[in-house]
Amino acid sequence: MIERYSIHASAKQIATRFNIEEPEAFRPRYNAAPSQLLPVITHESPQGFSYLYWGIAPQWSKNKTIAERIINTGGELIKDKPVLKKNLKTHRCLIPADGFYAWKKVGKKTNVPWRIVLKSKDIFSFAGIWEEYEDHEGNSFHTFSIITTPSDKWISEITERQPVIFSKEEEKIWLDRSASEDQLISLIKACSADLLEGYNVSPVINDVERDVPSLIIPTPPADQFGNLTLFD
Repeated sequence: MIERYSIHASAKQIATRFNIEEPEAFRPRYNAAPSQLLPVITHESPQGFSYLYWGIAPQWSKNKTIAERIINTGGELIKDKPVLKKNLKTHRCLIPADGFYAWKKVGKKTNVPWRIVLKSKDIFSFAGIWEEYEDHEGNSFHTFSIITTPSDKWISEITERQPVIFSKEEEKIWLDRSASEDQLISLIKACSADLLEGYNVSPVINDVERDVPSLIIPTPPADQFGNLTLFD
C-alpha cells in the first residue's frame, strides 16, 4: 500500500510542468498522508488544481476498514468492477508528486522507510480516480485514490505495490475526455524500475504531523534503529 508521498516543488514549477494556472494556495508537502486535503488535476478541470481528500475525509479516518479500501485502488481490479470502471470513465485525476514512500520489512517488528523518485528528479504524476461521498449529515466530500500495480524489479524487495506513474504523453491521454476505455486501461501499468531510484529516509516520516524538508534527506541505514540525532 502507498501511504505517503511528497510534492515539494514550487507553485511556478508545478504550473510549468503541468501547463496549468499557477496555484496560489499551494504549499510544498514532504509528508502527504491519507485524510489530508491535497492537490489533484481532474480530467473535468485540467486547467488547474482541485483539492480533494486522499482516500477519506478526516472525520472518517479512524475507520480503518474504510481507509484501507480507498487510499489505493488496484489497477488490475478496475476492468472487472463496474463502480471502478465508471470512475475510470468519469472521475479520473492526476496526483502531482516528486516521490513516494514505502516501508521495507527487515524484521518481525522493524520496517525501514524508503523514498522512491525518478532518476531524473523530475516532477511526475500518479494515476488516480476520485469519488464523492456524503456523511450522516448530508455533507459531501470529494476523495481520491492512487491507482497501484504489482511492483517492478528491485522495488518489489521494498514493497509489493507501486503507484502508476505517468509520462507526459500518458498524462495527456488520461486527461483526454474522448479517450476510450481500452486506451485508459492500457495506461495502467507499472513504471519501469529502471527509471526509478530509492534511498533510506528518517523514521520521523512515520509521524503524519511532521511535514518538513528534512524528511526527504537520505538517512544512513544505521540511523534507522533509534540512533537518530540529525533530524530531531
